[in-house]
Amino acid sequence: MDISTALMLLSIAAAYFFWFRSITKPLSGPRVWPLVGSLPGLIQNSNRMHEWIAENLRKTGGTYQTCICAIPFLARKQGLVTVTCDPKNLEHVLKQRFENYPKGPTWQAVFHDLLGEGIFNSDGDTWLFQRKTAALEFTTRTLRQAMARWVSRSIKMRFCPILKTAQLEGKPVDLQDLLLRLTFDNICGLALGKDPHTLSPGLTDNEFSSAFDKATEATLQRFILPEVVWKLRKWLGLGMEAEMSRSLNHVDKYMTDIINTRKMELSSHQLNGGVPHDDLLSRFMKKKDGYSDQFLQYVVLNFMLAGRDTSSVALSWFFWLVMLNPRVEDKIILELCSTLEETRGGGAGGDISKWFEEPLVFEEVDKLVYLKAALTETLRLYPSVPEDSKHVIADDVLPDGTHVPAGSSITYSIYSTGRMKFIWGEDCLEFRPERWLSSDGTKFLTNIDSFRFVAFNAGPRICLGKDLAYLQMKSIAAAVLLRHRLTAAAGHRVEQKMSLTLFLKNGLKVNVNPRDLNPIIANLRKGQPESLAAAGGNNAVVV
Repeated sequence: MDISTALMLLSIAAAYFFWFRSITKPLSGPRVWPLVGSLPGLIQNSNRMHEWIAENLRKTGGTYQTCICAIPFLARKQGLVTVTCDPKNLEHVLKQRFENYPKGPTWQAVFHDLLGEGIFNSDGDTWLFQRKTAALEFTTRTLRQAMARWVSRSIKMRFCPILKTAQLEGKPVDLQDLLLRLTFDNICGLALGKDPHTLSPGLTDNEFSSAFDKATEATLQRFILPEVVWKLRKWLGLGMEAEMSRSLNHVDKYMTDIINTRKMELSSHQLNGGVPHDDLLSRFMKKKDGYSDQFLQYVVLNFMLAGRDTSSVALSWFFWLVMLNPRVEDKIILELCSTLEETRGGGAGGDISKWFEEPLVFEEVDKLVYLKAALTETLRLYPSVPEDSKHVIADDVLPDGTHVPAGSSITYSIYSTGRMKFIWGEDCLEFRPERWLSSDGTKFLTNIDSFRFVAFNAGPRICLGKDLAYLQMKSIAAAVLLRHRLTAAAGHRVEQKMSLTLFLKNGLKVNVNPRDLNPIIANLRKGQPESLAAAGGNNAVVV
C-alpha cells in the first residue's frame, strides 16, 4: 500500500470517527458501537429484551435515543430510535400529534401479506373508514351478548370438563395452551360465526388454526431481520417465508369458503327466514356498501389477530400472579361467592350446586369489580403487547424536550410504563389490585390517567374490543377460580418469550386441585368475610 492510499484510508477513518462521535454524543441510551450501532446490546439481551429496555429507561428518566446502525446518511433518521415510557410523551404521540405518528412503512410491509390494509395495519383515511365502521358494531349490545354466548358455551362444554379431568387424573396441564385454544375458538365464533373446535378432548390440531399460527409467527420473525433480507427470502421462497406462503394459501382458502358460504346463508335467510347471523363477518356483509371479499377477509383476520393471543396471554400471567398472591386469590373468591349468593342463592342455606350449573351471565360478570382490578393490575405489569412503535412523519419535539427527526421511529414501552417509580410510586413492582379501586373497594376507578396505562392503547387507536376482552377474561377467570385451586407444576419455570406478544416461554404448567368454598361460605354466614380476605399478608414482588 502506497503512502497516498494509506493517507486516504486514514482520512476516511478519521472523518468517520469524527462523525460517529458527533452523532452519538447526544444519545443517552445503551452504548452505540461503530457501524453496528446498538445491535450488540440488543443481541446480548435478546432473552430479556423488555426488562433491558426498562433498565435503560430507569437510568435515563423515561426516555432515551439510540442508533440501531451507525452508518452515514442512515443514522440520523432511519437508524435513530427514540424509546420512551413517559406518559406525557405517550399522550403527545398517541393523541395530540396523532397524525404525525402513523404505523409507518416498515410495520405495514411486515404485516401486509397477512393483514393487508386492515384496521391494524393501515393509516390515514383507510384506517379511519374501517375504525368508524367497526366502532358502530362494537358499541352494540348484541355483539357483547354474542361474545357472552360463545364464551359461556366453550367454558361449560369444553374448558371446565378438561380441567375437571385433569383434576381427577392428577395430571398437570399447560394452562396457556388451553387458554390459547379457548380464546381462538371464541374469536372465530365472534368474528366468523364458526367454531374450529381447537379446545376439545384430545386437543387435536386444527388446520386453519395451525396455518394461522404459522403465518403469524413468520410475520413476527420479519421484525428480527432487516427488510432487504426477509424480502429476498420471500422472493427466493426460503425458510419461514416459504412456510408463510403455504400457510397464507390455506388461510385464504378457508376464509374464501366461509365468505362464499355465508353469502348463500344470508341470501337464503332473506328469502325464507331463519336464524340470523350475529358474527362480525355477517354484520359487515349486511352493510349496503358492498365490500369486496378481500376487504372482508382482512377485516376479520385483523380482529382475530388482535383478539386471540392478547386475552389468553393476559389470563396466563393473571393465573400465575394469583398463585403467587394467595391474599388476592382469597379476595377474588370472596367476591365471587358474595355475587353468586346474591344472584343464585344457596349460600346461606348450604346448597350451592346452582353456582356451578352455568357459567356466569353478563350481569354477574359486571359485578366483579375486584376481579377486574386484578386483571388490570396484571396488564399493568405484564401487558400482552409489551412494546409498540410509530413512524415519525415530520420533525417534532416531545414534551420532555427530546427532538425526533422525520424518518426516525419511536418505540413506546408499555411494559416499562407499568414498572416506573416516577409513574406508579415505590410499590410499582407489587401486584396490588387495590390501586385500581376506590378507598372503600367498591368501585373501579375510571379517572386514572389513560396514558399511564396503555395496555389497550390510547388516543384514537384505543382498543375497540376492550369491554369484550374484560368480559371474556372475567368469565374465564371466574369459572376456573370458583372450581379449582391452581398450583405450579413441579420444576416448571415461568419465563417471558421474546416476541411482539408477551407469551410465557414454557407455557404455564399447573396442577388442578379442587376448590373448597366452605370456609368462605361459613364466614359469609357469620358476616365476617374479612377474616378470610382482609388485608393480611404481603404481596409478592414482581421483578
